Amino acid sequence: MDIVEVLPRLRMLRFPVGAAYLWRDGRELTLIDTGTADCAAEIEEALDGELRRIVLTHWHEDHTGSAAALAARHGAEVVAHRLDAPVIRGHVAGAPAVLEEFEIPIRAALPPLPPAAPCRVDREVEQGEVLEFGGGAVVVGVPGHTDGSIALHLPETRVLFTGDAVANVGRTMLGVFNTDRAKAVKSLHRLADLAVETVLFGHGDPIVHGAAFALRRAASAAE
Repeated sequence: MDIVEVLPRLRMLRFPVGAAYLWRDGRELTLIDTGTADCAAEIEEALDGELRRIVLTHWHEDHTGSAAALAARHGAEVVAHRLDAPVIRGHVAGAPAVLEEFEIPIRAALPPLPPAAPCRVDREVEQGEVLEFGGGAVVVGVPGHTDGSIALHLPETRVLFTGDAVANVGRTMLGVFNTDRAKAVKSLHRLADLAVETVLFGHGDPIVHGAAFALRRAASAAE
């Protein structure tokens, strides 16, 4: 795992597959996503405060894999959208992606991911709710990647966590492996309309300055 200091209160935890993010408010930490099921120990080494909450942007194994272990060890509140919460709890299976033709070889080349253990969800959220970190983190519903995918917008600092609704691999683009591409494109346009400066992705390097332009360009290309 690589640790990248993105902003004074924000760290990126970069894994072989995907990333998670630690936001600090004083001694209180919020973890956005948790990597795969083998990432818990490395994430704990990066904790330098109290892990208050874990926000899961969607149910996929590379985002929820270490959530159960971390939540149990630290007593952190687990937050997810109400539509993905049953999958995260292990009560139902998540809908599979509907692959575009260009995505088929990409998926075939990926290594299998360890399954995520079922994890409790303490707070189910929807579009427009506000979480108590970063001066108020607004939940943005971005369905399409999964039914309950969310992004987090921090208006005070103009920071946006996109989950897998957007990727930044080579270029800023619509995220891949979506369950409903039309919904995913609409969600990307919703994110492109936000006032942001810094954007953090589930896959790819952060954009620290000028992120709004990159999002608008990605939305235009996804038409």
